[in-house]
Amino acid sequence: MHPVFVSVVSAEPDRVWVLLAALFFLFGSVYSAYALATGKALPRWVNLCALGAGFVLQTGFLYVRGHAIGRCPITNPFEVIVFMSWSIALIYLVVGSSYRLSLLGGFTAPVVAVMSLVALFLPASPPALPQAVNPWLEAHASFSMIACGAFALACVAGAMYLFQERQLKTRQPTSIFFRLPPINALTVANTRLLWLGFAFLSLGLAAGFCVGQATDAWKVGWSIAVWLLYGGILLARSQRRVAAKWVARLSILAFSLLLSTFWGIRFISETRPL
Repeated sequence: MHPVFVSVVSAEPDRVWVLLAALFFLFGSVYSAYALATGKALPRWVNLCALGAGFVLQTGFLYVRGHAIGRCPITNPFEVIVFMSWSIALIYLVVGSSYRLSLLGGFTAPVVAVMSLVALFLPASPPALPQAVNPWLEAHASFSMIACGAFALACVAGAMYLFQERQLKTRQPTSIFFRLPPINALTVANTRLLWLGFAFLSLGLAAGFCVGQATDAWKVGWSIAVWLLYGGILLARSQRRVAAKWVARLSILAFSLLLSTFWGIRFISETRPL
């Protein structure tokens, strides 16, 4: 085992849950990549089970860590990244099966695998000490993180849509083209994932304003800007002002901005309210 893993696991034994989850996600990634590369019709339930096992293990970590600190475990960057990857896996397991987009899991598995591994490489830090829980603050952070998970999957669906569109334009589609979901299904999934993320982000913002503590003007401004950005995308789409391909591109751009912005992670990991 890599010495970095040994050091962090010895410092925080509950990270074993995250390490095992990362291994399942990696297995799902390799399995899906092999199926796509070879064109073999391998059972898709294997990848679904790998994602499900990783999700259960991450749920175990969040329960153990949350019980130890007496609050939602999003008090440092390590916990934030794990919670976000858990949110992505959760939404895929719900949405992917609902819209029969099983292959979306093949693109989701590498994302959550990389996030889990990045979290494990972060320096070990002692969990936050138990403290009085503000339910509004917990709701704000939890809803906002789940919104990030929905936006991440919308980004993945958007990327798949653009790939399908490019394949159609070339009129010489590769074997991968025939294994991806229909482009219309990706359009529907992308739009509904954006709506789902926007709904959770709205709940998170509303809860943040009910915390009853001092606010950070920069954080409030950034959060409102993100809300307006996604709201503008959805408004334009609902009024048919932009084509589906532009919604796909904007969903990728918006999520990239969400991650690249400093407050994109800090506004969750800090204890100060919105």
